[in-house]
Amino acid sequence: MNIDILTEDQLAELSQLISTSQNIVITCHQSPDGDAIGSSLAWASYLGSLGKEATIIVPDQYPDFLLWLPNTEKIVRYDKHKEKCDMLLKIADLIFCLDYNTPSRVDEMQQALLDTQAQRVLIDHHLNPDVPTVLTISHPEVCSTSEIVFRIVWQMGAFDNLDKHFAIPVYCGMMTDTGGFTFASTRPEIFYIISLLLTKHINKDKIYRNVYHNYSENRLRLMGYVLYEKLVYLQEYNAAYYALTKEELRGFRFSKGDAEGLVNIPQQIKGLRLSISLREDTEKERLVWVSLRSVDDFPCNEMAEQFFNGGGHLNASGGRLNCTIDEAIETVKRAIIAFAEKLKG
Repeated sequence: MNIDILTEDQLAELSQLISTSQNIVITCHQSPDGDAIGSSLAWASYLGSLGKEATIIVPDQYPDFLLWLPNTEKIVRYDKHKEKCDMLLKIADLIFCLDYNTPSRVDEMQQALLDTQAQRVLIDHHLNPDVPTVLTISHPEVCSTSEIVFRIVWQMGAFDNLDKHFAIPVYCGMMTDTGGFTFASTRPEIFYIISLLLTKHINKDKIYRNVYHNYSENRLRLMGYVLYEKLVYLQEYNAAYYALTKEELRGFRFSKGDAEGLVNIPQQIKGLRLSISLREDTEKERLVWVSLRSVDDFPCNEMAEQFFNGGGHLNASGGRLNCTIDEAIETVKRAIIAFAEKLKG
């Protein structure tokens, strides 16, 4: 099966950029998820095999259930080490932008990213990329940025020389961006890649447990609270939503990652086409994080763009609202009514 993803010109340009660069930085989006962290770690592992030491800079905290991934201790957080990160970005001659399509996705790191004189390369699978780069590798049809990273490395002929430090984060990124291979994962290339990753003796079952069976007691109780107390099911629209205030989150000792995957659970309702999560930021005022999940052909990315200042993929999208939680709930209601015909279809 041919899984090459670069044109010959892209392949040559990428090889040239890497070989002529000395100070390399890898960046990913705010609130990094499994794909952002997985693709970044895997790409750093590949660059390391070429004798290139790359620094991974992330805008802020990532979930605790990703801390077990190999080499996470080398990741530098911008929100904790701003001066160091600003200097690393300033002296970089090559910056890789992984798993985001627009500069605003790196939040407070945006200005430093844009001010740098370094050449930038985008590797991403989101729609409509607009990061200023010398090379853009964008494939929205691919399930994850981790898959793109694998396919680039494979095409470079480097896979045989890499070990599980590359294979584990690739698998983790692919797994988390498809909900454990339950959506956006019907292409045969995905499972061919998995078979190749398994030759590196990774334990895919343990990876699954480390991500999905690695939560705190408080997170489990939060899930029960969401389902019993907070879930609003709109049967006539085949939709459901829930909203969590910062006070409620603090009551469950919320930590980064505790809300991961909760928005998927209402999809177990028979006939449900759309699930929406609203979550107040626990630190900032008038900031509500929005997650959307859908099934089949319902375009939750269009809803995210029109109503929630966001975007994403057909069945998995996100956004943010600068308002109160009550105002956010009213926005959800308007969005559902606006998309009523598609939801009923």
